[in-house]
Amino acid sequence: MLEISIRKVANVILMARELNRAEGELRAFLDRLNEEEQADLVTLMWIGRGSFEAEEWADARATALTEATTPTADYLIGTPHLSDHLENGLEALGLSAADEEDDLIRGG
Repeated sequence: MLEISIRKVANVILMARELNRAEGELRAFLDRLNEEEQADLVTLMWIGRGSFEAEEWADARATALTEATTPTADYLIGTPHLSDHLENGLEALGLSAADEEDDLIRGG
């Protein structure tokens, strides 16, 4: 289902939590992702904030791909509570980034 790895999502979550000091790093990270990975992040965020249900993944993802009018980095960075929405989106899909987050924090 996901074209983006949980580890990459965990990276975005961690950087989004520290947006005041990590915005440049987050922007560069998002810009390096391919279109499919960026669409997955937008879809996860939408599901996490309740714009779509987990069962609507395919429709939400298609919408993310076809209606992208703003650079993904600008859109995601401008979204309040981005890290929470991504975590909630993963949870709605029965996934978690907690282990990857812990590993990244430890420098793994």
